[in-house]
Amino acid sequence: MNINSLKFCVIGGGIGGLAAALALRVRGAQVTVFEQASELTEVGAGLQISANGMSVLRALGVADDKPAFGQKSFGTVLRDYRKGRVISRVPSPAAGPTYYFHRADLLDLLHKAALRAGVEICFGSRVTEVRKHPGEAEIVLESGERLRAECAIAADGGRSVIRPILNGPETPAFTHQVAWRATIPWSHPDQTPRAALTMGPGRHVVTYPLRDQSLMNVVAIEERSDWREEGWWQEGHPEDLRARFADFGGEVGDILAQVEQVNIWALFLRPVAAKWQNGRLALLGDAAHPTLPFMAQGACLALEDAWCLARAFEAQSGVVKALAAYESVRKSRAQKVVATAGSNARNFHLSGPMRLAAQAALMALGPRLAQRYDWIYSYDPTG
Repeated sequence: MNINSLKFCVIGGGIGGLAAALALRVRGAQVTVFEQASELTEVGAGLQISANGMSVLRALGVADDKPAFGQKSFGTVLRDYRKGRVISRVPSPAAGPTYYFHRADLLDLLHKAALRAGVEICFGSRVTEVRKHPGEAEIVLESGERLRAECAIAADGGRSVIRPILNGPETPAFTHQVAWRATIPWSHPDQTPRAALTMGPGRHVVTYPLRDQSLMNVVAIEERSDWREEGWWQEGHPEDLRARFADFGGEVGDILAQVEQVNIWALFLRPVAAKWQNGRLALLGDAAHPTLPFMAQGACLALEDAWCLARAFEAQSGVVKALAAYESVRKSRAQKVVATAGSNARNFHLSGPMRLAAQAALMALGPRLAQRYDWIYSYDPTG
């Protein structure tokens, strides 16, 4: 299908939205992105982009084998919480290494690539509604302005305001897990940098370096029920973080001791959307399949979506068929990855005899542990 004459409106200027806009634009579409923030800011922290996501960044011309701002990973080390004892070392996936990005850096790369390609990006533009009409979609802005396009793509995140148009109102389920996120200055470079997953009863901490190892990213997860604020921008107290992880020793204990600013948010579970599209409007990224962070696949799934969406428009005749094909290709994979991430939450937080048995199994598996997730990392939507 030739999409040179088609106009697309993308709602949300995050990683998935910008990648989709770029993928559509390089195929000839006219694309406008509506982002409610007034500008790109230094928000968020670290992201892990594994081989499946990197394949999309390479195909879009945003990254190569030595991507700007990307820190190559040499695998993951699994540690016990008390003294940081190494349980197992997991090598990089067979499909290729993971790269660690600061979210702001990856957004900047995608933003600049989209502008160079001719994507129009409108900041300070909040979309409140999308209406389906015969042959087009109507986009309604908070300002009252109304625009028309052949297709609208909602990439407005896990708390999407557009998703209910397709799926009705939904009540997310609180997982009884809370996440802390911080970055700290780091001055201990490693020739073979790795992520570290430190596991304890009811809690775990993930750390990995960013920006040429000048920063260390910290994500700490704990089971609790007294914090239910979902937004990740809520400010937490470093002293509270340290108190809740006071028995975590070794390197991760030293890292937590250096945290000066930290955000905290409760993790809520939303299902993969039952309905992804209606022939004029489609969901993408977390708006379609919000995932818990325990496989580090949120950004990667959004990148996969972006490429598969654009490819569907190449392969199909008409918007209706293209969106149906996109949903068909993406839905089952998203469901499987999201389910895998959910199961890992239990595996990371074992206690008592189950924890000791799990550690013995991890020691025995060693390098073979990565193979169980080959189906995630070896997927190449651009192939």
